[in-house]
Amino acid sequence: MGKKEFLKQIKSLQLRIEEHEAKINSELMKTIPDNKIIKYWEREIAAYKDAIAKAEKRLRRKK
Repeated sequence: MGKKEFLKQIKSLQLRIEEHEAKINSELMKTIPDNKIIKYWEREIAAYKDAIAKAEKRLRRKK
């Protein structure tokens, strides 16, 4: 993958993180939040952050 693809991937993952954080906040506002789904979204956020770190590492190698 080229530099553009890595940057696009990073931006996409950052948007997904923002979406999941909004979902978590929305769920926490409920009177009885679903902790299982919150944990799931938190795991996905962690996976996205890991993927971003890997993409940034590959970007540095491409230079």
